[in-house]
Amino acid sequence: MPTYLTPGVYVEEVQSGARPIEGVGTAVAAFVGFAGQGPFHAPTLVTSWDQYTRVFGGFVEGTYLAHAVYGYFSNGGGAAYIVRIGGSADEPAGTTSAPPKAVEPVELGGFLVAARPGVSGISVEIADADGENPPEDRFKLLVKRGDQVVETYETSSRKNVKGYVVTQTRASKLIEVTEQRGAQQTRPASQTLAVPDAPATPAANGAGEVVRIDAAEYVGDAGARTGFGGLETIDEITMVAVPDLMSAFQRGDIDAEGVRTVQLAVISHCEQMGDRVAVLDTPPGLNAQQVRAWRNDEAGYDSRYATLYYPWVRVFDPAAGHNTTVPPSGHVAGVWARSDAERGVHKAPANEVIRGAVDLELRLSKGEQDLLNPIGVNCVRAFPGRGIRIWGARTLSSDPAWRYLNVRRLFNYLEESILLGTQWVVFEPNDDRLWSSIRRNVTAFLTEEWRRGALFGRTAEEAFYVKCDRDNNPQESIDQGRVVCEIGVSPVKPAEFVVFRLAQFSDSTSLVDE
Repeated sequence: MPTYLTPGVYVEEVQSGARPIEGVGTAVAAFVGFAGQGPFHAPTLVTSWDQYTRVFGGFVEGTYLAHAVYGYFSNGGGAAYIVRIGGSADEPAGTTSAPPKAVEPVELGGFLVAARPGVSGISVEIADADGENPPEDRFKLLVKRGDQVVETYETSSRKNVKGYVVTQTRASKLIEVTEQRGAQQTRPASQTLAVPDAPATPAANGAGEVVRIDAAEYVGDAGARTGFGGLETIDEITMVAVPDLMSAFQRGDIDAEGVRTVQLAVISHCEQMGDRVAVLDTPPGLNAQQVRAWRNDEAGYDSRYATLYYPWVRVFDPAAGHNTTVPPSGHVAGVWARSDAERGVHKAPANEVIRGAVDLELRLSKGEQDLLNPIGVNCVRAFPGRGIRIWGARTLSSDPAWRYLNVRRLFNYLEESILLGTQWVVFEPNDDRLWSSIRRNVTAFLTEEWRRGALFGRTAEEAFYVKCDRDNNPQESIDQGRVVCEIGVSPVKPAEFVVFRLAQFSDSTSLVDE
């Protein structure tokens, strides 16, 4: 209290007892990958695609970071932290960590054949299809390394058949076949052609020597602020994606075990931070049965802080001049941000169109999704007249309480908002007045969330409760300097299975004898 010594009128500013809790941001992504320029291992905030290109350059063939960031912003993302890997933190900002533009691919009958990044010394041979009198459009595509045939495909030059050459060769680890825009698709003549070598690596040091990428490059070190370990100091991040993990896998820099190592490290990072969710990609070229086997037998992830999306999406690649297949994680993160802005974090980010997706690596049927949805694989589906949409909203948790992604992200939002909005409580007198203030502030915040539709209940009392009184703050707790506030909320869950029950009935009139 101030001391008054002279008679007069005084004005005092009184601190209001109401300390409103403000909701934190829910859509800030972090991407780890390769770029053509920019600082290494320094989480850098970008808020637009133009800003990304100024700092890290544009699209670079053979990498997925730029595609992920572009898909993020085009789908509604507003802010992202970029961690460029492939070099040391003390390298200058102009050092290239991505392969140069590939040489022109080989043209065969209206489709283009190119070596996948890092592949060299191969050729393709066109031979007649097996069997007597095969259809004119049928042929055999042989991929050779030297004189040895390493891959064989029974294909067709017709687009509308199951054996279309572009579809059949998508699982190849050596070549990539794409349609030549505007060209007529014809059966190529029998011949053998060398395929130009692709760049060998996504990274080069100052002397131009090859830099090999291993799992440690992605994981990094929290103390040295490298990899996604350097993201621990940034509180506002809510989702983490590592799209270029798959480009390294395709080049052979990382094997299947390395993929699992990095993905488990991303999950561990998100679990330790407790306020972010990992957006994971499946390996490329897998069908639904193979993804199911990989998810159950190889990966086996079980986490409420991670999600998995399948299949990859087809987008236009300005660096290559044609469409290419990329991991969906960047586009998915953008959809999360758009859904948060339009509906709120409590809305499951599904049944939403993926902007920029031209097609899918594989178009799934309902039966194939029946194999994947129960094990937490969120499928991307193409629907006639409705575009390409995310058709799943599950985490990778085996716990039914944390099955749905929006529940996990809602709790992250509530926990972080309450945490930041109650910092004033520390060192306040631990008595009934403090407990009453805590109850009032938290209740006001949760009431507003209930009104927005984030919590389930006809009334606020049904949707949540806040308990902070002498029952859960006994003298022993007060003596230890602790304040305990117990909060229970009932989150809304998505209508994942909508069932309409129809029955046939006849209106019969009872006859009563008079």
